[in-house]
Amino acid sequence: MSHPTRSTDPRLVSLLKLFPEGVFSPDLFEVVDAPLVPEPYKSLLVHRHHMTVTLEAHHRAQVKLKVLARRLLGDDYARKLVLTVGDDDRPVLLGLMRFHLQHTQDQVRRAILGEDAPLGRILIQNEVLRSIEPLVFVRVRLSDALRQAFGSLEGLDHTYGRVAHISCHNMPAVELLEIVRPEAAASAL
Repeated sequence: MSHPTRSTDPRLVSLLKLFPEGVFSPDLFEVVDAPLVPEPYKSLLVHRHHMTVTLEAHHRAQVKLKVLARRLLGDDYARKLVLTVGDDDRPVLLGLMRFHLQHTQDQVRRAILGEDAPLGRILIQNEVLRSIEPLVFVRVRLSDALRQAFGSLEGLDHTYGRVAHISCHNMPAVELLEIVRPEAAASAL
């Protein structure tokens, strides 16, 4: 096992550059090996499943998508997002996504650009052949901006996340940064 290190991982840096203005500052991230991700974060992050499915099982509620910012350039679509649960729309995941739309069918493309449902739900409902590969796990220091984005998080100083990619029909289609809410993870203890 290795110790956490400040991130210079090019996959993480590339995603952070998509929306440099905002809550995701590179100095907040430390790369950690999967065995160093503590529970309950390990159960939430160290797997090859959609976060949509994992979060819905964890919270026993359907997650909803809220897009905070977006970019579309040709077939490359990126968004800064939050997944929420409950009537109060409590944030349970903050993320960045880059989708190479040329690797999917028109109906899936329209659903993704429609921004009405989380990506995992769209791919599952459309029976897209997919493979999810976690690439990097990160410990994330909670800045004031991240605390505000997640809501009140008194007494907590960090959370965890992952960088992953999804292949659709054996083509590299999606790059993701997914950061789980520390309070949501702590509730599983």
